[in-house]
Amino acid sequence: MSLTGTYYLEVVSSWCYWAEPAWAELRRRYAGKADFDWRIALMDASALPASQAQCDWFYRRSGTVVRSPFMLDSGWYEPELKEYLAPNLMVEAARDLGVTDDRARLAVAHAALREGRKVGRFEIAADVVARATGLDRDLLLAHARTDPVLKRLRETTGIFQTLGVRQRPTFVLESSIGDRAVFSGLWMQGPLMATMDAMLADELAYGSWAVHMSGPPQG
Repeated sequence: MSLTGTYYLEVVSSWCYWAEPAWAELRRRYAGKADFDWRIALMDASALPASQAQCDWFYRRSGTVVRSPFMLDSGWYEPELKEYLAPNLMVEAARDLGVTDDRARLAVAHAALREGRKVGRFEIAADVVARATGLDRDLLLAHARTDPVLKRLRETTGIFQTLGVRQRPTFVLESSIGDRAVFSGLWMQGPLMATMDAMLADELAYGSWAVHMSGPPQG
């Protein structure tokens, strides 16, 4: 079986923050049954708040939707930034340097959305990722500013855009028999798990069929 789950995210997205428990549960529940990966889908100015007041309004809305006992902190927001390259480049750089789990991006998300730290600045994002991963801060800064890292973020963002969706998080589930499901903006684990269960059942059925049958008749 070769079921895959790909999570498209932006590290300062509040809805990605709320979706993290679902992503963690998918990886736990389907360990050994599916391969998982995350990719950066950068938000442009149209997807970012227009002001800090608007950001706070969004946080009040999402916080009540998810029944959160706390409100997210908008202190990270800087109106002059139309794209948050620094935090996304930093977590991608950490992955290049061997930190392939979620530590770097979760640390940046926490620093921004819970502590209000201005992770849109390279030095602050580097401090957060270095502390979370144990990587050398100067090495992180240097690598995050290289062309290949930026090119990869542009490429994964471009792939996200070809999906025809606009929301982060977006989850793409695919199976070896050609089934594909795209969930955009969904933050709850139930529908994702139900879909993965259905895909796994179909793959098992096809495996059983292959044991009992040869190829289809010709003509």
